[in-house]
Amino acid sequence: MQALILAGGLGTRLSPYTAILPKPLMPVGQMPILELIIRQLHHCGIDHFTLAVSYLGTLLQAYFGDGSRLGVKIAYQWEEHPLGTAGAISLFEPEEDDFLVMNGDILTTLDYVALFSAHKREKSLATIATFEKQVKIDLGVLEINDQGILVDYVEKPIKTYKVSMGINVFNKKVLSYLKAEEHLDIPELMLLLKNRGEKIYCYSESCEWYDIGRVEDFTMAQQFVQENLDKFLPGGVR
Repeated sequence: MQALILAGGLGTRLSPYTAILPKPLMPVGQMPILELIIRQLHHCGIDHFTLAVSYLGTLLQAYFGDGSRLGVKIAYQWEEHPLGTAGAISLFEPEEDDFLVMNGDILTTLDYVALFSAHKREKSLATIATFEKQVKIDLGVLEINDQGILVDYVEKPIKTYKVSMGINVFNKKVLSYLKAEEHLDIPELMLLLKNRGEKIYCYSESCEWYDIGRVEDFTMAQQFVQENLDKFLPGGVR
């Protein structure tokens, strides 16, 4: 199986750390987040990787090389100007019908095999991995009617939303909807496909998920990985 990993972002949310290191090389536990991702995916049967790189991409190339150290094959897809998360797919040349596309700063215990199986079972053009994210609002929230009369008053409510994990599976037919070198983000692509009548499946399971681009998630992930490495890499690091 193949994976396209989006690793060309500027990492501005993690500044100033990312002024020196590209975000995918930020250490989580004993290794960079992207190495952990590649080891995870290799354990699930993915052995061909393409890294879409731009900012500080030479550091990524120097660290991972051709992937042989990790027992995989790694190629590099260079972007001379930002193409967006979906625009990068327009340059990708899949060797198989279905392939994974994910951000290079995602830490999760998601079952990637189950995700692929659901994508094939549903016969969807695209499958979005989703997560139930709880958001606490640290304020008193008012519900007011059209006449300005109080209807409800909830102190510090917790809202639950279905969010994208930044992990998607596509069928190669998606390339027919993309123009080479055109800037496009995945949310725009998903809505384009939906409006064209294509099936977009949303996959959900109970798992851990951290967006390492967020400082608070990066901090929490450090401790979680150190205490639960076996949940990410069954059998440990080889």
